[in-house]
Amino acid sequence: MASIKDVAAEAGVSVATVSRVLNSHPSVSPAARARVLAAVESLGYRPNAVARSLRTDQTRTLGLVISDVLNPYFTALARSVEEAARALGYSVIIGNADERPELQDHHVRTLLDRRIDGLLVSPTDGGSPLILDAARSGTPMVFVDRWIPGVDVPVVRADGRQAVRDLVAHLHGLGHRRLAIIAGPAATTTGSERVEAFREALGAYGLELPEAYIGQGDFQADSGRRATERFLALPEPPQVIFAADNLMALGALDAIRAHGLSVPHDIALAAFDDIPWFVHTDPPITAIAQPTGDLGRAAVRALADRIEGRRPQSVTLPARLVVRRSCGESPTDLRSNT
Repeated sequence: MASIKDVAAEAGVSVATVSRVLNSHPSVSPAARARVLAAVESLGYRPNAVARSLRTDQTRTLGLVISDVLNPYFTALARSVEEAARALGYSVIIGNADERPELQDHHVRTLLDRRIDGLLVSPTDGGSPLILDAARSGTPMVFVDRWIPGVDVPVVRADGRQAVRDLVAHLHGLGHRRLAIIAGPAATTTGSERVEAFREALGAYGLELPEAYIGQGDFQADSGRRATERFLALPEPPQVIFAADNLMALGALDAIRAHGLSVPHDIALAAFDDIPWFVHTDPPITAIAQPTGDLGRAAVRALADRIEGRRPQSVTLPARLVVRRSCGESPTDLRSNT
């Protein structure tokens, strides 16, 4: 591989001049700059990123730790983060926590050891000591989608409360009165927040959310199946299952079909986090859509501001309801609803 000394010899300039050209320093004459760039191209020279990072104390690299790379929502989020970071001259290293706090901390520790310039995290729980220590020590950090309450870190997230109210209004208008939810882990902000938003929306119509209609999930499809099995075994099963995550919704759909039931004729189904698959399910699933691309871009901008000495801002964007056919046109048994 060609070295910076080779480029200097080829261009007939000093190594310092080559360095100034590569770092866009204005003190180099146009003629010398042209010779250096021509030598770089002819020799195929590539700057040593490690050496540059030691000189500048920057790696131009961001870390992203997401909760589950198999979840299409987080896959789309990672893509938007990578695109936005690349546009600003940063590379991204991604770690998949697989909804496991210990794996999350492993990735965070590894990324910090690699001297990343900043860290984007969607926490799997509410109190990782490693993340708390990193935040307190001044590591540039932004929480995206989920966050840890009480930690002085910018948060980029979607607010789904209005969308949940819109969903409950839609279901109530169809005549549904027995509504159940499959919740995510209570240790996550999104897990607890979506249950509370659902409960409040039901209360506006004088409806309660009994404990029997709250299924505990973990944002994985299997937990959606298990919670739905319990709902269907109740003496009076719910008319609607609202899964607080897309994968749990797919698990719920599997369980409903395994019982020989159909959506929406026997039971309605809705989900938080719209994904492309929902258009192709039978029937297409009503879902609350988060502005995933906008969230990823806003998170990168906030982190870049923090890294580059500007004041970062937390960002909250609205989610929206996407109505499809999985909630039906009328409930199956109106006589028992009142």
